[in-house]
Amino acid sequence: MNDIALVARARNGDRDAFRALVDAYYDELGRFAWRYLGHREDAEDALQETFLRAYRGLGRYVEREAFRSWLFRILINRCRSLARRRGRRGGIVVHNEEALRDHPDERTSASTSDFELRDALDVALQELEPKLREALLLKHGEGLGYAEISSLIGVSESALKMRVKRACEQLRPRLEAMRHE
Repeated sequence: MNDIALVARARNGDRDAFRALVDAYYDELGRFAWRYLGHREDAEDALQETFLRAYRGLGRYVEREAFRSWLFRILINRCRSLARRRGRRGGIVVHNEEALRDHPDERTSASTSDFELRDALDVALQELEPKLREALLLKHGEGLGYAEISSLIGVSESALKMRVKRACEQLRPRLEAMRHE
């Protein structure tokens, strides 16, 4: 069943239909939140708030927009809010192999060096300015097109392309330096 049909059923009170939507997008949205926030508990909070807001806001969902894009817009706003709050409380991002293994998109068969590389990437991502991290993750982490990302975050495609380019330029030396440590 497609998203539009599931949304229609969920609007009519079918909780199983909404559960199917959650199941369809949970891992993808969770991966983005994890990479954006760099903290498992914050990512879980953002994800839970996203799905709660989506459920409550199903009546406002307009079918001309892809449901996935609508969810991402909600999630991006939740991540931005949590990141601002975390910045005010001086939170520390915890990076470790155990947390990486617990993340839903990480494979348990990955080698230790794979985990170290992912951890280094997480650290480097957290050092990026939030708007650069957001653009990079949506483009290269989630594989969204520039037009869709532009619509999601409200910047022109040319500005978005520049953000992705700058993020890549800033990540490259950081990862190289970490690789040589």
